[in-house]
Amino acid sequence: MSDYDRIAKAISFISARVKKQPTLDEIAAHLHLSPFHFQRLFSRWVGVTPKRYLQTLTVEHAKQLLAESKPLLEVSDSLGLSSGSRLYDHFVQLEAVTPGEFKKGGLGLNIDYAMHPTPFGNIFIALTQRGICQLVFLEQDNIDELLCDLKLKWPYAELKECSDKTHDVVETMFNKKQTVHRPLSLYVSGTNFQVSVWRALLQIPQGEVTSYSQVAKAVGRPSAARAVGTAIGANPVAFIIPCHRVIQQSGKLGGYRWGETRKHAIHAWETARHER
Repeated sequence: MSDYDRIAKAISFISARVKKQPTLDEIAAHLHLSPFHFQRLFSRWVGVTPKRYLQTLTVEHAKQLLAESKPLLEVSDSLGLSSGSRLYDHFVQLEAVTPGEFKKGGLGLNIDYAMHPTPFGNIFIALTQRGICQLVFLEQDNIDELLCDLKLKWPYAELKECSDKTHDVVETMFNKKQTVHRPLSLYVSGTNFQVSVWRALLQIPQGEVTSYSQVAKAVGRPSAARAVGTAIGANPVAFIIPCHRVIQQSGKLGGYRWGETRKHAIHAWETARHER
């Protein structure tokens, strides 16, 4: 069992008992660990104590974050950005696949792919010379299924397993000590509306959240919160396009394509580190 598997089990236990505020001893016993070993494991993984982390999981805390968040258009203006093409955390450039490029089915495109461990479980990443085209969290090591989907989408592309080329990208995503000398590039395929939503998500700073309705306003469709939710669910590049930072207006985290426990983990991990 990986550290993330243990942490995910702890998060599920904590999330189901937030109102009861479970003690360190209770959480450790659930994982069949001593309180000392659990606290050391947890603090190493998230950077804060379980008690501090527990505070970030409450609906009241999420509501406070929402109340303090700036409208995405205001964030964009303050950064001097156009079309939300740059991410606060890592400096990301997003390029959308054109209809002509999509029609060619990846002709002349080389796609390197690999599986890598991360603080939130294993990921599958696919990288083109134009940027990352896919990144998903794995519930199981279902790479064959993902490769079939990739081949259907890009039937004429050259696919090659090459962890050497994808490793640096993954390190940049999760290792804050690494300096980014050039932008992380994304090469994504979607409708104009989906791409506009994904660009809006890139404006949300780490440690902050926004609501579906705020994203809808940012893309000029204030009554389309439900459609925004569908576009967020179709996000092809997990974590970098931070759909985990969009929560319900009530303060509840809401659904997540890669599991609600993982959304809890990423959201609280970022919030706790930011506030630390």
